[in-house]
Amino acid sequence: MNARKALHGVRFAFGTLTVFPARITRWDRTAARAGMTLAPLAGLAVGLCAAAAGAGFWLLGAGATLAAVAATAAPALLTRGLHLDGLADVADGLGSAKPADDALRIMKRSDIGPFGVVTLLFCLLAQVAALAHLFEQDGWARGTSAVVVAALAARTALTLASRRGVPAARPDGLGAVVAGTVPAGRALAVATLVTAAGAAAGWPVGPWAALHGALAVAAGLVAAQALLHRCVRRFGGVTGDVFGAVAEGAATVTLVALALG
Repeated sequence: MNARKALHGVRFAFGTLTVFPARITRWDRTAARAGMTLAPLAGLAVGLCAAAAGAGFWLLGAGATLAAVAATAAPALLTRGLHLDGLADVADGLGSAKPADDALRIMKRSDIGPFGVVTLLFCLLAQVAALAHLFEQDGWARGTSAVVVAALAARTALTLASRRGVPAARPDGLGAVVAGTVPAGRALAVATLVTAAGAAAGWPVGPWAALHGALAVAAGLVAAQALLHRCVRRFGGVTGDVFGAVAEGAATVTLVALALG
């Protein structure tokens, strides 16, 4: 990837995945390939901001629960809540038990149904509970590193979901632009690098913590791939909502895995 493509990719990643000011100068599959390859960079930026929010509340004496709430709220604000909205829409689509076309129409509606509400509730509760445990048991350093690792895992799930062989469910929208753009080998390399980053985050505590971090990232990515596979079979491909759902799924499972043990 040359410098010009990388720059377009960074703008694409930040412009589509965050609220950070990034003027998208190219909206095509070439830019999408670079952007989704570099999606973990956007995750790193979001994760660092979320970690700062959580650490700020912790150091001000707000306690583990409020620190966890702040660290969970920051990514939602920095992504305009799009990933959470996608998670809710996918839950409604999967829960409808209707044919693919009808399920996709349900997902495009602006309201959220009961499946979406319940899924959002439990997902956010799991994230807050896991982070509160990490802040309380291991201190602000462990809690904030977990936030960053989870954000990286979430965006890596997007890279994997954009790999070649994964079709788009609709002919328009973000899913159609990014679906199948990233070579499978490149997506696997990104996943390997981020898994190593999870190990590096735990290494200061010791080798077992490093292994724990790597396994937590792997668990998040495997869970996201399972959800992706289910969505592709159910809807015929990916949509922007599916991307949001796999990102939130990866983040949630990674945080829960980090809190275990």
